[in-house]
Amino acid sequence: MQSAMPQPQQVSANLAQRKLEQILNPAHPLCKDDVVWILEFIKKKVAEEDPQLMELSQPRLMQNFRYFADISLMLIQRRNGFDQEADRLKNWISEATYGITPPPKSSKTMSRL
Repeated sequence: MQSAMPQPQQVSANLAQRKLEQILNPAHPLCKDDVVWILEFIKKKVAEEDPQLMELSQPRLMQNFRYFADISLMLIQRRNGFDQEADRLKNWISEATYGITPPPKSSKTMSRL
């Protein structure tokens, strides 16, 4: 008999999806912890060789990496908050997580390979 309880992986995936949606929400102010969380999330997906990631073309993987690197460099170079560049940073986050998360519901059409 199967349990009605969700599997731990499902719960974790749902929590991660909700966290990502929160970070990408235009009304949500970004903080350093959000940016670090998203970088760790991406790193974990790559380390686990996530099947969704493995289905992406090499040019798309390179594009994801470029945005991951841009986010990382912005984090290193910033001394204060991300207020002034929040829209650009959220776009980079969306691009860096392309293929390992569902597309944002209210996103504009972004460059996809």
